Amino acid sequence: MKKVMLAAAVSGSFWGSVAHATTLYNQDGTQLDVYGRIAMGVAGGGPEFDSAGNAVNDGVEFVDIYSRLGFRMSHEVTSDLTAFGRLEWRFKGNEDDANNGFDETRQSYIGLASKRYGTFQAGNFDSFYAQFVSLPFDVYLDRGLLFNSSGIQSRGDSIGYYTPALNGFTTFVQFKHYSERGLTVDEQSREGEVVATQGGVRYQHGSLKVGLGAVENVVRGGGNGEMLYGLIGSYDISDQLSTRLGLETQADSDLYGGGFDTAGVGATYTVGPWAFVADYYNVERDKGEESNAWAAGAYYKVSDAFDVFVELADSDAPSIRNQSLPNRTYWLTGARYLF
Repeated sequence: MKKVMLAAAVSGSFWGSVAHATTLYNQDGTQLDVYGRIAMGVAGGGPEFDSAGNAVNDGVEFVDIYSRLGFRMSHEVTSDLTAFGRLEWRFKGNEDDANNGFDETRQSYIGLASKRYGTFQAGNFDSFYAQFVSLPFDVYLDRGLLFNSSGIQSRGDSIGYYTPALNGFTTFVQFKHYSERGLTVDEQSREGEVVATQGGVRYQHGSLKVGLGAVENVVRGGGNGEMLYGLIGSYDISDQLSTRLGLETQADSDLYGGGFDTAGVGATYTVGPWAFVADYYNVERDKGEESNAWAAGAYYKVSDAFDVFVELADSDAPSIRNQSLPNRTYWLTGARYLF
């Protein structure tokens, strides 16, 4: 239980909210939970120039930090089979916007889960690559994760399946469909109808967790048309100290963007109500200079439902450097209420 609560304190992902879910209904095998978080903060620093070399204002701003509201639903069909659904929105809690209170449907999917045969789901959900491979590095509320995460070739028009854990191994596969249906000839994309595939395997035994995955990073989904591969793992040295190591690579392409090789190393240390995280990345680009990026954060749990934090991130990206005016470190401080 201690590890679960500490993970909730440092994770910017969905699991931080799930730990505080409240059951609204639970009868005859049917359950409905509500969960969410309201997160506010102050941010500053970051790039002084955009990718085109234009100066941008990187002053201090009051910000919403991915506040969200969600529901989880499940119904026990048999002792082995459960039907489930999930619906989650993001909203901007720092602004009075009557026309756009909920600005993003972050999750909306249904599925069937069997202890014996595995889990199948369809709809709009976080990529399986993020859930089974890059998750150990997803510890920041805002910036700091340089490996590909929840949106890669996912979030909408997707189906996926993962097996039950067998001797520590779980395999997964996911497909995202980019349709041309209803478009005129002039509106159709150059790539046409596309199905992006991702898959891999995760091994988990005791304190060790390792994920190996591949994503068909198609252009219509923001990729460069080449396969992306990742090998990322974590190891809990003790109840207080967890380490992580990862590699991610993608071949070069003339269609969109360039190839890269990213290596990352990091750790999380917890003591009492405190949690500290730090990560370092080395990025070698096929088109562009080498980067050395880092991120760090400190988090304090005031209570099980309330925490305060500060995060720092320096991307060291060559595209945002300009002569004698270097990229400034991005900083964020604030608080969250989880329910």
